[in-house]
Amino acid sequence: MAWWRRPSCPVRPVEQEWIEQSLDWFVAQFGRVRLLGEVVLPTDDYFPGVYRGTRDDVRTVVGRLCEHLGVDPGRVTIEHGDADDSDGLAAHVPVATQSSGAAGDYRLENGRSIIGIRDDQAANPMALVATIAHELGHLLLLGDQRITADRADHEPLTDLLTVFFGLGIFTANSALDNRREVRGEYAYRSTSRLGYLTEPMYGYALARYAWLRGEKSPGWAKYLDTNPGTFLDRGLRYLRAERAA
Repeated sequence: MAWWRRPSCPVRPVEQEWIEQSLDWFVAQFGRVRLLGEVVLPTDDYFPGVYRGTRDDVRTVVGRLCEHLGVDPGRVTIEHGDADDSDGLAAHVPVATQSSGAAGDYRLENGRSIIGIRDDQAANPMALVATIAHELGHLLLLGDQRITADRADHEPLTDLLTVFFGLGIFTANSALDNRREVRGEYAYRSTSRLGYLTEPMYGYALARYAWLRGEKSPGWAKYLDTNPGTFLDRGLRYLRAERAA
């Protein structure tokens, strides 16, 4: 007899509930038209031209993401900083609202959104898009007063917003960075995280996002790295089994 095990959700129940409720809240806040909007892909169709990682390139990416998110670029000021800048990217006052991540920084000054980007982050276009998407998400949530900075989950919620706005490929692929570096005779492996959601959470969030959009087998899934892609598949199998039950 063949044994069949019911597909399980790739995240814990508390994470599943938070993802589902938060995505439903996004639909209520931004509408179904936005839910069904375009998924941005890491292709020349979305980011044409040669990318060299210059500050001009960063500003171009910001402009494209502002357009996609429906954000007036006139509301945004970009600041550049060094990774070792001890003053940080938000050394100005008064600051009404401030949020800092591993690679970017958001603050609200006198009603204007200031986004800080580290120069070294620009070398990795996938992570750069993820960082800018996250910081612009702060504008939509904090800057537009949909939430307040004292909300305990405002950082992971902002990461989840990138999924809802069709930018989840970039944030999911950048969530965990495994690198192999060679120094002299020795090779080293390093692991770093970008953002606030785990790969399983991104995978299930993308699965739930696809499910809400009526996509049983989303074509954009092929652009995901192995880990988030695997968790997406598990999430979709779980959702199909739940619906069939």
